[in-house]
Amino acid sequence: MLTLMGNITILLSDLRGGKSEAYSELFTQVYDELTRLAKIRLAGSQPGHLDAPSLVHEAYLRLSEQEIPTLRDRRDFFAYAATVMRNVIVDIVRRHNAQKRGSGQTHLTMSSADVQPNDAPVDVESLDSALESLKRIDERAYRIVEMRYFSGLTIEEIAGVLDLSTQTVKRSWKSARAFLAKELQT
Repeated sequence: MLTLMGNITILLSDLRGGKSEAYSELFTQVYDELTRLAKIRLAGSQPGHLDAPSLVHEAYLRLSEQEIPTLRDRRDFFAYAATVMRNVIVDIVRRHNAQKRGSGQTHLTMSSADVQPNDAPVDVESLDSALESLKRIDERAYRIVEMRYFSGLTIEEIAGVLDLSTQTVKRSWKSARAFLAKELQT
């Protein structure tokens, strides 16, 4: 019997080979994990309309409308899904804030050490701006934050995706967190 990781790799290969039906099977395989990650990301968010199933379904729609880049395996898929989920969250928050015109900011919690949220709320638009600043300065650190925070990949998984040592990923993760903390305080 194939493992979930092996199934995802095969389904990604099928997608690259043009088998469009593989997409719905891929989504079925990753739905529970994406929902778990979405719940972590949305812990502490304030608007009731931004829930984990909605986030996962919106991410699915966006993923299905795009040409998926060459993804080798589960790690690559979740790294890519992290980018899509981040974009969905930012777009929803921007729409929500545009409708309210400043009458309350939407917050998500950002962990300082792990993917579990802490008590310090972070304005999503400020976080997005800080991430864009980080991207201009250090693309690798930006990708590490995206994979770690939005996709919940472990240090080891990120090292595998980026073909780096775990120590390099740990150093970049630590410096990225420090950079973001400083950016979010100003």
